[in-house]
Amino acid sequence: MSDEMQRIAAIDDPYLLLREVTTRLADAQQEVTELARLRRRVVQDLHAQGLSYAQIAAKAGLSRGRIHQIRHTGPAPEGAFLGRGAVTVATPLRRDDERGRTVVAVGDVSSGKRLEDLARSYGLDVLSEHVSVSGEIDLNRDGLVVVCGPRMSQQMWDTYGQDPVLSWEQADDGPWTVVDRRTGAAYRSGQDSDPSRPYDVGYLGRLRRPDGAGSLLAIAGIHTQGSLGVVQLLSSDLNTLWGQVGEHCFSTLVGVEYDPETGEPRSVELLCPLYRHDEEPAA
Repeated sequence: MSDEMQRIAAIDDPYLLLREVTTRLADAQQEVTELARLRRRVVQDLHAQGLSYAQIAAKAGLSRGRIHQIRHTGPAPEGAFLGRGAVTVATPLRRDDERGRTVVAVGDVSSGKRLEDLARSYGLDVLSEHVSVSGEIDLNRDGLVVVCGPRMSQQMWDTYGQDPVLSWEQADDGPWTVVDRRTGAAYRSGQDSDPSRPYDVGYLGRLRRPDGAGSLLAIAGIHTQGSLGVVQLLSSDLNTLWGQVGEHCFSTLVGVEYDPETGEPRSVELLCPLYRHDEEPAA
């Protein structure tokens, strides 16, 4: 029996014991899930290097059937793109000045819900919360996915500002753009063009936390349709994204053609490479 198990078993208060056992079981389940994910990742990596399941089994001291089972069952490795164990999906609150109340944009609700469903499909526990109307949020936490542009939060503005390649800027004529410093290209939403068209631009990046002790996943559209397009890309191509950047800090832009009636993405495409930040000069 482990020291932690002995400590819990020795608790006399039945209510405290119940809380401690429940918490420990949740932590243990998360650990089991992440160990299974890591095990599957190792087998996949070795197989991709050219080793057969029989060779992997012989070197690991396991049966070929067991290695084959590990390769095709359990949580997929690419789920780690979103986080480990548990993730928190945060979306922004907005102020409706006409009605004098706090609201959440429909597009933000949809993005948040779809991200939560995606994370659960990879065996991750999910929490949800909001960036406050004033833009405040604790960014120094593990497993944080924030759907919020720089206009909505000074903290997120500062976080986006560390990107060495992609820069959020306000054009001289008013609308917001995202500028690729490497190519000089400036990307703007079709809503802000003349004539207007149902097209938006979304940002996806893994950026350093303010405390420097980890990273967070940041998603933002010039408008909410851009965020929805990023989420669609994650849902359809997470394995590819994971294969290219893993858990490194990076950023990229997504072009989104959407239905003008519903705002739902019709097609999405990468507008630039996935820029690995450790391969770029500091901003």
